[in-house]
Amino acid sequence: MGPGHPECPERLDAIADRLLITGVLDALAQREAPAAPLNDIELAHDRGYVAALRGLSEQLKEEILAGGPTHAQLDPDTAMNVHTWDAALHAAGAALAATDAVLAGEMENAFCAVRPPGHHACRNKAMGFCFFNNVAIAAKYALERHGLRRVAIVDFDVHHGNGTEDILSGDDRVLMVGFFQHPFYPYSGTEFPASNMVNLPVPAYTRGMAIRELVDIAWLPRLDAFKPELIFMSAGFDAHREDDMGQLGLVEQDYAWITARIKDVARRHARGRIVSCLEGGYNLDALACSVEAHLRVLAEL
Repeated sequence: MGPGHPECPERLDAIADRLLITGVLDALAQREAPAAPLNDIELAHDRGYVAALRGLSEQLKEEILAGGPTHAQLDPDTAMNVHTWDAALHAAGAALAATDAVLAGEMENAFCAVRPPGHHACRNKAMGFCFFNNVAIAAKYALERHGLRRVAIVDFDVHHGNGTEDILSGDDRVLMVGFFQHPFYPYSGTEFPASNMVNLPVPAYTRGMAIRELVDIAWLPRLDAFKPELIFMSAGFDAHREDDMGQLGLVEQDYAWITARIKDVARRHARGRIVSCLEGGYNLDALACSVEAHLRVLAEL
């Protein structure tokens, strides 16, 4: 995104370092992410948008050779460089490969440590640090390519997953549940959501115990009634109390608790199958510790 931007390469470095020093990494099977085929990305995004993003990447390469700018600004928060197109393809590809592996029974669940994030990317627009909606693409892929009948998406980022809602709103094969700080960027999620959206806007300074109560009351009954065959997680850790990106008050134990509850749902209805994809989280220490807590529950460590 450019120097000083919160969506920075150090985010993944912090996660990797934390998992290494705690020994968690030794217990995990790791795979490199392939690039997602464009026809799979176009399950969730307009073909014209995908082509325009690719064209902008090529244009940027030419401009750099001519001594031009190194970044193209897509909105006030979101910029791309010559590597962004490839990174976005591999971020989406990680979600697809994880879906394939989980549905093939090669692993019960998977976590995709990817950048750029995805849940703000709409069908035909990049925004909020996001270019391709990794979870929405993988959800459509599970339905269209693997023939699943019902998939659920759990979004626990501090920001509303407006892109995911834009792409999947009204699709009765998908149930999306999420909480998010409101009013807050992207100022959505409260205006007459579709029946397959369970949106829980919460005010600034809401703490973990209040979130847990909402999960028990509003998420779990809907998920159990829906009986998903696969659960995707948009795993954002910027609702942590130490993350200045938002003003919510979660801690690592809250993320572990949410993960455990969703894992219980997956065991009841989806043979334990979960694909989790990294979204937000910008305080590097809080991000790394929260991902560790998330993975310890997923991997039963």
